[in-house]
Amino acid sequence: MILVKDFLINISVSVFILIFGWWISSIVGQWFSKVIKFSPHIDVTVVPILSSLAIWSIRFFTVITVMARFGLETTSIIALLGAAGLAIGLALQGTLQNIAAGIMLLLLRPVRSGEFICLKSGEEGTVSEIGLFLTRMTQNDGTSLTLPNSILWNSTIVNFSRNPVRRVDIPVSINYKSNIDLALETIIDVVKSNPLILVDPAPLVKVVDYKEFSIVINVRVWSDSSNYWDLRWNLYHQIWVALGVAGLEAPIVINSAIN
Repeated sequence: MILVKDFLINISVSVFILIFGWWISSIVGQWFSKVIKFSPHIDVTVVPILSSLAIWSIRFFTVITVMARFGLETTSIIALLGAAGLAIGLALQGTLQNIAAGIMLLLLRPVRSGEFICLKSGEEGTVSEIGLFLTRMTQNDGTSLTLPNSILWNSTIVNFSRNPVRRVDIPVSINYKSNIDLALETIIDVVKSNPLILVDPAPLVKVVDYKEFSIVINVRVWSDSSNYWDLRWNLYHQIWVALGVAGLEAPIVINSAIN
């Protein structure tokens, strides 16, 4: 009779622990989700993942506690689960690397959706999605590029959209018969008339090199990152037209064949 009574008490306590553990895990998960959403350094995509991790960690220890009440050797069970987890981890090593890289990308956010990036391996494009396993990018020609997160995480990333302003450098070549002062004045007028060029940092138009057939003038200006390509293409066209109106010619390269 005493054994039955103890067994019923254990059952009742175990059920209470399970119910309480499930309830407190849900409360903690909701609280955890609200707290981490206030952090500007954590992407909203990773909030459900972290919340679920917190919930199931509590539930796991709840189940272990219930098993211990019935005299089961929890140490052996934990060791068995650890061995099984290690085996699964080794079998899914590449997948787990991508998951870990995805979580780090979402937490640290070296790239964000909508940013234009270039990797050390040569891939470049606008980031459209960062998932747990894969990162999707849209390349300049409109094609879709999908990369495992581990490749992105382990690569050097050049982010062209993160900073608000970018520098534009345009080399302009003129021949040695041209009037250098006139060329500089013409290009400066073009720069001053372009509304996309920022006043600060100040634009620079300087002679930077003397090549075999040409004098090289470098045009260095700054613009908002969103206007970079429009400004670059406009300057190439406007400078060429202005130099032509001023009577300045491009260098003529004569190729001599050696027999």
